[in-house]
Amino acid sequence: MLSGAEWEIIRLSLKVSVVAILLTLPLAYGLAWVLARRSFPGRVLLDAMVHLPLVLPPVVTGWLLLLLFGNSGPIGGWMAENLGIGFVFRWTGAALAAAIMALPLMVRAIRLSIEAVDRRLVGAARTLGASRLRAFYTITLPLSLPGIAAGTMLGFARSLGEFGATITFASNIPGETRTLPLAIYSALQVPGTDLAVARLAIVSIVLSLVALILSEWLVRRSALGQAEGTRLHAF
Repeated sequence: MLSGAEWEIIRLSLKVSVVAILLTLPLAYGLAWVLARRSFPGRVLLDAMVHLPLVLPPVVTGWLLLLLFGNSGPIGGWMAENLGIGFVFRWTGAALAAAIMALPLMVRAIRLSIEAVDRRLVGAARTLGASRLRAFYTITLPLSLPGIAAGTMLGFARSLGEFGATITFASNIPGETRTLPLAIYSALQVPGTDLAVARLAIVSIVLSLVALILSEWLVRRSALGQAEGTRLHAF
């Protein structure tokens, strides 16, 4: 049985991951669309910057977030002063760290889905009088839903497992920033907490598996729906 404190850790972890994904998804789709559909100077650099959190040590990512979004940072200081939003030592900081770490996976999955959309379909819609915006909402966006679903679930799973950037940027505060990975790490430092570690680890595994299975189910469901729509359209 999970204790009240452990349920609170799970609740906080889910809250941080959901907020991180909701904030990241529009940006991830925009970046994926630009990288998939546009050629411009600096495109390779933008692609590298988006995927940088995948290869950087998470501690370095957390340190960079601290410089930018800390209370004395150029972005964090302005947001704290003008919007009343703080990140350091708060769950919002954990959500920001999780969002940054999940962004590359989300962009990659969505970008592959957008690149798979036949541009001739968009061109045909444009020749029939559809505006760019209408062609996007009626063709590109629906056909890229599998990538959106997969990217969202992968990002969610990655957010649940985020550790290095979170502990560096938002610290490890019980009830505020101590998510599942940080709680497991903290429990490992205390003798006689093997059962607590096992319970939290099992919860982490189950949540991650559910996210991955749901991602695969959504992709298959979207693909079947698109195939059915194509057959009906051809008929």
